Amino acid sequence: MNELKGSVGRSHTIAAHRRRFSEEFRRDAVRLVVEEKYTFAAAAQAVGVCPKSLRDWYQKYAPHPESCGENATLEELREENKRLRRQLRRAELEREILKKATAYFAKESQ
Repeated sequence: MNELKGSVGRSHTIAAHRRRFSEEFRRDAVRLVVEEKYTFAAAAQAVGVCPKSLRDWYQKYAPHPESCGENATLEELREENKRLRRQLRRAELEREILKKATAYFAKESQ
């Protein structure tokens, strides 16, 4: 354990432990965003986790939206198009990062 001196001379102990959450807890937290329409910040605060953790859980546990289908309205098609463009941008960015990491580690191993 690390000890830090406080400004008034007291020692403070920093506990270096990581909290673990069950899959059921994670799914319930994601449900707040998906079904109850909480924002990520509000849902994270409600369950006592950081928004980054909740976003990671959301990526893993949230149901993926289905395509609009043939009878979709113009607005539904626009929303799906917007969502798919965001998804494509993210996938392209992740691919570029992986390509750079692969090149870096291949260079380091030589």
